[in-house]
Amino acid sequence: MLLSVSRFLHSASLYLLGLAALAALTATLLAAAGVLPWLTLMGQYGATIVPQAGIWVQVGVTTLLCLLTFFIPTNARILALENSHRNFQVSMEDVAKAYYICHTADRRGVFTMSSEFDAIRERLAYLRDHPDLGQLEAGVLTLAAQMSEQARHLAEVYSDDKLARAKDFLAQRQKEAEDQQARIIDALHICRQIKRWADQVEIEEAIVASQLQQLDEQLQGALPLLGYGFENVEDDSPTNNVVSLTAQKPIPHSVAQPAAE
Repeated sequence: MLLSVSRFLHSASLYLLGLAALAALTATLLAAAGVLPWLTLMGQYGATIVPQAGIWVQVGVTTLLCLLTFFIPTNARILALENSHRNFQVSMEDVAKAYYICHTADRRGVFTMSSEFDAIRERLAYLRDHPDLGQLEAGVLTLAAQMSEQARHLAEVYSDDKLARAKDFLAQRQKEAEDQQARIIDALHICRQIKRWADQVEIEEAIVASQLQQLDEQLQGALPLLGYGFENVEDDSPTNNVVSLTAQKPIPHSVAQPAAE
């Protein structure tokens, strides 16, 4: 608890020192330009009266604060090192980040060592040289390298080459399914066209049969008046559709058509 309060006060004092130096320098420059008044103090050293003591005090304090600001970067670096070493705890987010980078490289086939010790050392060297992991502690990198070595079998099974082949195979299967579906749609369209065409042909055939029936009825009514009749020829052949016409006694003109009076 006390250590946390001490670090907080240390950080706050650095910020306050910077703000105080900036404020003092601004006030001194504005006073020198005549915008703000100088600090007024009555100074006396023994029996000697010091004129314009406030100006000298203001300039001296401003100079001192500006000189102290040069120690702020050094103290900030020291504080950061203390925080990283004294309060170091293994963060699961850092371990997961380092493990993901190492496992991704393993899937690409970067690591070639087969023995466990050499594999861990190779992975640890790769993590130390990685630009995104420069702020992580050695313990985090070591733990991530050990986890990556334990997951080496997964990296081999799910390597980038195997995943690329699997994706290409699935893309080919999907294209074949889409092509087959397109062919089925075309076939259904053709079937509907044939169905409509067949229905149209049946309608036309029915119309022709009806017209033939009407023609036959008209012939049967007209031929007897002309002296002809039908003679059915008996034949066992189902294809025989020949009907012979027999001449009949002509109807007298006087009977058929009464004389005009």
